[in-house]
Amino acid sequence: MLFELAKPLIYTLDPEHAHERMVGVMKRVQRSPLMLGIVQRHFNAPPIPTVVAGLQCRNPVGLAAGFDKNCEMIPALAALGFGFLEVGTVTRHAQPGNPRPRIFRYPDLKALVNRLGFNNVGVEAAAKILEQTRRPGIPIGVNVGKSAVTALEDAPAEYAESLKIVFPLGDYFTLNISSPNTQDLRKLHEPDRLKQLFDTVGNAVAGFSTRKPIFLKLSPDAELADLEVVARMAAQYGHGLIATNTTVDRTGLNGLEKGGLSGAPLKDRALNVLKHLRGVTGPQVPILGVGGIFTSSDAAERLAAGANAVQVYTGIIYEGPGIVQQIVQGLHARA
Repeated sequence: MLFELAKPLIYTLDPEHAHERMVGVMKRVQRSPLMLGIVQRHFNAPPIPTVVAGLQCRNPVGLAAGFDKNCEMIPALAALGFGFLEVGTVTRHAQPGNPRPRIFRYPDLKALVNRLGFNNVGVEAAAKILEQTRRPGIPIGVNVGKSAVTALEDAPAEYAESLKIVFPLGDYFTLNISSPNTQDLRKLHEPDRLKQLFDTVGNAVAGFSTRKPIFLKLSPDAELADLEVVARMAAQYGHGLIATNTTVDRTGLNGLEKGGLSGAPLKDRALNVLKHLRGVTGPQVPILGVGGIFTSSDAAERLAAGANAVQVYTGIIYEGPGIVQQIVQGLHARA
């Protein structure tokens, strides 16, 4: 209710400025055990124990990467009821991202367009933040991407180096090869490049005593036949999949800014990719469904289509911080 009252005021702010203000509020909340407890009680949701890639989640609703790029809001976000969190995208080198403005709201479409370009403090600074963060008792994933200054040929080595830095600090990891806002990044879907990425990353983490899940975040704009190849290769290496990242397709839409489109217009495309991937991989490969999830019905549809769990991002912008509670309560009522 409070969010609905505040929404008109929030929407008068530049989207990125509004997000930065929200980050400040969340960081203040998590510094106060009293405030954190109040938030946790207010957004409490019934447990729906969920296992994804061997990870024990308190419910099947997670946070997608991109909301907490610098890994700095984990306790406060966990207090909103998420079953698991994915932070980042972090890159080997700190980088400012693309010029502003670079986030655009389309409330009538329940959509966002972003062309942020992996703005983040860099993996070493992010690791220091993670080291100092109190763990909230749910799985934490770290999403890793390619720096803008790194040549595509050097990307596998850079992903591997970043993973080695954060590997002791996360519960699972995502290789982001699908953002449309880093030049040529999606070329890493090509089989030869992807094999090199998997081999290099695998060698880098082989020295750790604990094996942890690795996911691959996929583009919704790739041909389904090409995604089949990617999915089979990921399965061979024992990796999971995330379906999907944002889209650059504008079919049926006019006047939108350039960048990755998320929210309701992505829903059908992301669902179709998910169904196709599950048909290709069978039940053994863990898949996270993301893109256009706003309600418990959206989440239930994605789970029925083969997702082991779901992630939300744009839904938070339009439904508010109670979205996890609403979805989980709805899923619990269906059980």
